[in-house]
Formats: sequence, C-alpha cells, structure tokens
Amino acid sequence: MVHSAFDSFSLLTDPPTKIDAIESYGSKLLLSCSDGSLRIYGPESSASDRSPPSDRLPQTLELKKENYILERTVNGFSKKSMVAMEVIGSRELLLSLSESIAFHRLPNLETLAVITKAKGANEYSWDDRRGFLCFSRQKRVCIFRHDGGRGFVEVKEFGVPDTVKSMSWCGENICLGIKREYMILNATNGALSEVFPSGRIAPPLVASLPSGELLLGKDNIGVFVDQNGKLLQEGRICWSEAPTTVVIQKPYAVGLLPRHVEIRSMRVPYPLIQTVVLRNVKRLVQSNSTIIVALDKSVYGLFPVPLGAQIVQLTASGNFEEALALCKLLPPEDSSLRASKEQSIHIRYAHYLFENGSYEDAMEHFLASQVEITYVLSLYPSIVLPKSSVATEPEKFMDITGDLSRGSSGMSDDMDSSLPLQLLESDESAALESKKMSHNTLMALIKFLQKKRYSIVEKAAAEGTEEVVSDAVGHTFISYDSSRPKKSSKGRVNIPINSGAREIAAILDTALLQALLLTGQSSSTLELLKGLNYCDVKISEEFLQKEDQYACLLELYKCNAMHREALKLLHQLVEDSKSDQPQTELTQKFKPEMIIEYLKPLCGKDPMLVLEFSMLVLECCPTQTIELFLSGNIPADLVNSYLKQHAPSMQATYLELMLAMNENAISGNLQNEMVQIYLSEVLDWYADLRAEQKWDEKAYSPTRKKLLSALEGISGYNPEVLLKRLPTDALYEERAILLGKMNQHELALSIYVHKLHVPQLALSYCDRVYESGLHQPSAKSYGNIYVTLMQIYLNPRRTTKNFEKRITNLVSSQNTTAIPKVSSWTTVKTKAGRLAKKIAEIEGAEDTRISASSTDSGRSDGDADDLGEEGGSTIMLDEVLDLLSQRWDRVHGAQALKLLPRETKLQNLLPFLGPLLRRSSEAYRNFSVIKSLRESENLQVKDELYSQRKTVVKITGDNMCSLCNKKIGTSVFAVYPNGKTIVHFVCFRDSQSMKAVGKGAPLRKR
Repeated sequence: MVHSAFDSFSLLTDPPTKIDAIESYGSKLLLSCSDGSLRIYGPESSASDRSPPSDRLPQTLELKKENYILERTVNGFSKKSMVAMEVIGSRELLLSLSESIAFHRLPNLETLAVITKAKGANEYSWDDRRGFLCFSRQKRVCIFRHDGGRGFVEVKEFGVPDTVKSMSWCGENICLGIKREYMILNATNGALSEVFPSGRIAPPLVASLPSGELLLGKDNIGVFVDQNGKLLQEGRICWSEAPTTVVIQKPYAVGLLPRHVEIRSMRVPYPLIQTVVLRNVKRLVQSNSTIIVALDKSVYGLFPVPLGAQIVQLTASGNFEEALALCKLLPPEDSSLRASKEQSIHIRYAHYLFENGSYEDAMEHFLASQVEITYVLSLYPSIVLPKSSVATEPEKFMDITGDLSRGSSGMSDDMDSSLPLQLLESDESAALESKKMSHNTLMALIKFLQKKRYSIVEKAAAEGTEEVVSDAVGHTFISYDSSRPKKSSKGRVNIPINSGAREIAAILDTALLQALLLTGQSSSTLELLKGLNYCDVKISEEFLQKEDQYACLLELYKCNAMHREALKLLHQLVEDSKSDQPQTELTQKFKPEMIIEYLKPLCGKDPMLVLEFSMLVLECCPTQTIELFLSGNIPADLVNSYLKQHAPSMQATYLELMLAMNENAISGNLQNEMVQIYLSEVLDWYADLRAEQKWDEKAYSPTRKKLLSALEGISGYNPEVLLKRLPTDALYEERAILLGKMNQHELALSIYVHKLHVPQLALSYCDRVYESGLHQPSAKSYGNIYVTLMQIYLNPRRTTKNFEKRITNLVSSQNTTAIPKVSSWTTVKTKAGRLAKKIAEIEGAEDTRISASSTDSGRSDGDADDLGEEGGSTIMLDEVLDLLSQRWDRVHGAQALKLLPRETKLQNLLPFLGPLLRRSSEAYRNFSVIKSLRESENLQVKDELYSQRKTVVKITGDNMCSLCNKKIGTSVFAVYPNGKTIVHFVCFRDSQSMKAVGKGAPLRKR
C-alpha cells in the first residue's frame, strides 16, 4: 500500500435480514432486504430529531462517519429479491429493478411509475442528462424517456445477438457487454458495431467515466474506449484479479475483487494505491464522495482521506508525482495553499531527482516551483556569481514544506539530508562537488537558466526603459533611489546596477556564460554576448581569460562599450597569431582585418579611437584601412593630419589610395600636399644622384613615376609653387607638365623638343591640348597648337636661345603678381577614371617614358646650346613632315604651308596634302548634295502650299454666313483657312474692324 486514500468505517452491523441492494439518499442508507422490505437507516446524531421519519428531508448530502440506526421500515417494497437500486438525485426519484423497473418519489417513497415491459429485465442504465432509461430483457434492448411528470414514454426497442450482461450509456449510444464481446448500439437506428471480445474468465463489465468515456473489463484488464468504442492511448489498468464491479471516484478507480477492494490511481501507469480487505462483499455503490460496501450482514463506508493528508503521505513516501497530481484537485478557494504545497513538493522532488542523477528532470521541477535562481545556483558552488542584495532564502522554501510535513516528523528528517546547505564530511563533499560540476549537471542547469532567462531579461530591460523615460521627463520613480551608483551597462544607457530585476539578470547571465563554456559551447556563449545580456564584466572577464576564450572576451568588451580594451586585446592576438612563440594559447587565428571590422561601427562614435588603432594595420592592410575611412565618413583632413603626426611614411600611401578610390573625396589642399610629398622625395633622390654624379634625366624612380602621373592627372595643386622648387638644369619633364598647366604651351613643347629630345612626347602633349579643347565648346580652337610645334621645329635657334630667359622671366613675374592657388588652365584636366588608372599603374609601370628619335638620339643639352650660339642649328624638317602626315586632319592647311620653307619638295608633302585635298573634295561634294536636297525639299513644300491654296468651295442656296446667320446667296463671301467656315465678305470686314477698334481702345483711354 502506497498511502491511505480511503478510510474504512463500519456503518451498520447485523441487520435483521440479508441485504440484497443498497443505496444512499443524503445522509440516509436505503437497504433492500431479502424479505422484500426497504429499511431506512440514519446516523445516530440525527436520532434527536423527533419529526416523523417520512417527512424528514436529508439534513446533509453526505454520509456520516458514525454508526447508523434504523429509522423506518417499508414492508413489501418488492415482491422478489432486489437486483439493483439507484437514487436519481436531480429528479428526487428512486429507481429499483426487481420483478420490473419501478420509480418512487423521494423522500416519502410514493410509487411514481412502473414499467411493466421491463418485467424480467436483468440490466439497466440511466442517462440523467436526457432522462433516458435503457434496459435489457432476454435478447432485447428497450429505451424509455421520462416525460418530466409521472410517466415514461417508450422510444425504441432493438434486438441484440445475445443476453446482455452489462450496459451503460455513452453519449448518444449504448455500450453492451454480451456473453462473448462488447458492442456499441446506436440508439437512433439500432446499428451494432463490435468493439473487441470480452474476457474468458470474468463476465463483461462496463463502467462509465465522468468524462463520458468507458472502462471495459477483459478479465483482470481494464481497457479505455471512447463513446464510439475506439481504443484510447491512456494505457491499461491491470487489476490483481478480475473485478466484478468498478466505481470511479476521481482520481481513483475502486474495483470489487473476490477477496478485497482494490483502489488504483487513474494516472498512468495506474499504480495500486490501497487495498481494503473485506470478504463476501455483495455490493459496491458510489455515493457522492463516499463508497458504500455492502456485505451480507454489514455495511461499510470508504470515506476519502482529505487531500492535504494524502499529499503529506505521498510526499513522505517519495511519491511526488502522485502528490502533485492530488494538489491539482484542491478546491479553487484554497489556491494559496495549493500553490505553496505544489512549490514545496516540486522543490523536494527536484532535490530527490538531483541527488539521484536525474538532473534535467530536477531542473524542470525547480522551474515549476518558481524558486529563485540563486537557490538553484547554490547547488553549484564552483560557479562564481556577482554580489547581490537579493538574498537566497532556502529556509523560506523549507518552511513551506514544513507546513506539509506537520505531524510527520519522519518525513522531515528524511528530506533534511537532501538540502544543499547540509554539512558533509570532507571526502563526501569533494565527491559531491565533482558530481555537481559534471557535464550532465551543467547541461541541466543551462536548460533551466535558458528557460528562466526570457522573463528575467524582459523585466530587466523594462526597468531600464522606465528609468530612461523618467530621466527624460525630469523625475525618477519612487522605486529607484537617485543617489544609487551608476555604471555603464552594455553600452546602452547608464543604469543603476542594484535594481532587483537587473541584479537577477546579471546573476543569471554570468552563471549561464560559465556553464556554457564549461560544457564546451563557445559558439552559444558568443550568441549570448552578441545579444542583450547583463553578464558581470569583472567575473566574466576573469573567467574568460582563465579559459583562454578570447573571442568571447572580445565580445564581452564590445557589448559593454569597452572598445579600447577590446582593440588592445585584438591587436595582441593578431601579433601572437603572427609570432612563432605566442604569449597566449590561441584556438583560432586572428587576422589584421578583424581590427578593421571591429572599427567600422565606431567611425561615427569615436573617430579618434578609430584613427589610433587603424595605424596598427595601415601598413599591412592599406586598402582596407582606407576603405574604412571612406565608409566611416571620417574627414580626410582629419585623417591626413593624424597620419602626418603619427605615421608620416603612410601619408602619401593614404592620399594616393584615397585619390584612386574617390577623386572627389580629396580636397585641393590634400592633392597639393600629396604632390609636395612626391616632389620632396624626388628632389632628395635627385640631390643624392647629383652628388654622386650619377644623375640621368632618363632615370625614373618609383616616386618620380608617381609624381609625373600625379602632375598629369590631378589639378588641385599649385603649379607655380612647384615650379619654383624645380632645379633649373634637371627634371625637365616635370617642368614641362607644370608649364602646360600654366598654359605656357610653347615653353612646354620647347622642353620636350630641345631639352628632352623626344618628339613623341611633344606630339602627345599637342594631342591632349587639342582633345581637351574639343570637350569645351566655349573655348577657342586648339588646332593651332600643332602650328606652334611646327614653329619650334622650324626655328630651333630662336627657341633655344630665349628658353632660359623666358623661364626666368616667367618665374620672376609670378613673384610680383598674385598667383591663384589652383591653376586657371583646366583644358588638360583628365577624367577621374584616367587618373585612377594612372595611379594604379604607378607601381608596376615599365620604364617606357622617353625614346629619343634617330635624329636627336645623340644630342645632349650642351650640344644644342652650342649650335644655337653658333647659328648653325638646322631646322627639323623631317619632324615637321611627320607631324603633318600624322595630324593632317587637325592642322590648318594654309597656315602650315606658309610656315614651310620654300625649298620643301612637294613630293614630301603628299602624305599631308593628299588626304587633306581628298577630304576637302569630299566635303565639297557632300555639301553640294546637301544643297540639292534642300532645294528639292523647298520645291516640294512650295508645291504642297500651292495645292493647299487651291481649295474648292461650293456655294449653294443653303449656305449660311457663320457671323450673321443669313444665306450667302450671290453676295461676295470669304472663306476661313480651314476651308469650311464661310461668311459674307462684309461681315468679315466688319468683324476685323471691330477687333481693331477693341485693340486700340486702351490707347485712346490713355
């Protein structure tokens, strides 16, 4: 026996005759005896009531736990032995089955109706909800309906295969237990459907459940079916023997067995609860909450033990599941008691499961008990928790359990040994500690904390929101003390950490972080830290450092806005990843790009911090770092000034990458500064080579290539300032580009021809000037730039003689006049795409700059000067002819011919004059064709005009004037241009004169 669900009490002993049937009505017992009499017994406490017994109404609705005495005897109540009796309380009727079925009015037992057709009936079933009665007689089943008065109306009668042994209503159907099987009878049409065969040993047994389902007996097995006879999945009740009667007294099923009364739980797996030994039991009848057991010569009552006492018994014996099930049956008015009992049982059950290794089940019960998480975490002393003002009160929960165990000291002694605060010996404590920190215990704790986390974090976030709102409106809530210390939490807002919900959230998240890492779930830890969390920074930091979980530590710093600490750690990890002997053991490789990714969200919040730590990766990841500055909208001037101060060697790299990515993102000042940096490096390189007497104008260092590309590609620098820094006897190509920016085309071309001796560069220069002029319609024609080059070729002595003088005058004139910061010459400005291309090609460009022509390949600057002085320099006629043959379509023919010497052979001019004349002839023919087409078109238009003017108007006697609405007749008429509107000529003239008068009226008014 697990516990006592019912107390057996003897209500009546030694009646005069044998008991055939028994029922209860209120607190009365109705006994049908073998002599045909009906004896009414009442409790001894009601014997003082002297009113006539037949007139007394039942004082209570329950049987009393006391001896019963005879109050009244009704002789001749039945002619034959009584088969069954049933009190119908809702209708105040007594139904009896003897020779037939009779109904008597209660309490005076007046006969209401006798169903004569039920003579010989052996089984019946009453449907109290609808007032339907069904009974079986031989192989027939009859259905009657109570009409609400004194009579019953027959509804249906159906035939069945065999004699009915047991029957019960099940909704609209009737379940029949015949000799060999169970069947469902449709009460509407009489259709029969088989359920399953009955047992071989015991007769069929049908018991109705309060839910409307059925319990069918198959020997010692009870099978659950629904109202249609379909098997349910709730399992099977296994009785120790085949019962003859089963009564359902929720939450128990009480079965009458041959040698005893067996009580089983209605919860799966339907365990045995109690056995009441009573022999020779004839009847087992349910009476409200009491079960009446009738023997031949005595009557016993099975009175239910109070639920509270049953719960205490079950808890003491360790049957916590049964105890929790009984708690749900406590009445609603005892909700507080029910909650306290359930909480206590859940806690005790959780401790029992925890000590026996069922950690996940234990945590489920801790969760159901609504116990504080600090109470559960006290089972894990190795997990470090932040200090909290929320006290752990295990004694409070044990006080609650003490109420349950009152009167059961043995139970309290047993449960005290399972408390987490107990004192154990040192060896046992160490073993228990190791057990509590095992993988399974921690996994169970993780699931518990994750289930509790949502509601706790939600409350903590709500507290923070309320505080932000209160600060915004200028007051604080009463629940928060304005003098409490503040701390920065998760980079969100400054909130007091000692608020209740946030303290609990901090404890939970800190414990969850440790548990996750101790079970190897670093990815889940990262997810926790990336979301909203309240992990204690100090404890979590120490733990993560101890476990070498640097990725999680970085996320901890990040979510708490500790960006400087995070970046320092990340930089150290990157350096350790590069090193062969790292200071820390790394589980993953950290790359410099990770610093850039970390800095991206900080560009708008703390640009100076971004600049500080971006210097660490600028050299190894220049492109990504510049993209960081661009995507973060950090001002280029700020970046440049920071680089100039902390990393001057990277200043030019930053500027050129910045310019290559986005020309518009770099201002004129920065462009000028980049060119100045290039020029300074080139001048230092030139001075070193000049000192070693190794200088060659055709030598190109990488920086000089960058300088030349920048001078050609960008326009934001000041050419006059740069020109002053150039030496007078070197760097001629740079000088030529700067002179071109200043619109000094003749000087620039002179350098290309007479200093550099590279006609190809001179031609390319002319092409750039010419093409830039084509994109500026408002600018003057730049076709004469080729004429200028011809003049330089044809008059070398004059150009070389005056070159230095003009350069000196140009520079000196700039000293005495105001020089604009940005050159006014914009005709050779190239597009951003071309600039980007040139910058990108700076590093890998081949040395293909200068290739001297065969004519001038052997000349030097000194030779050219000597020839100029002696007057023996010859004109460069071959170069002129090449120029004319290559650019004949861009040179003005008449001007070019005037410049050529008279001794020039016409045959040498064929490459120039041939295509020029062909183009002129072709143009003449094209214009002639166009002229003819235009004349033809003009004639066509005139012809159409004349045809339109030849409109024919037919005047009949029906034509009306559109102005005066009179017939035209033979009068002079006029036709409007649309050809349809016809008016008298007189009317038309008058209308025109009226318009003239109307237009002149304002003038006369003046």
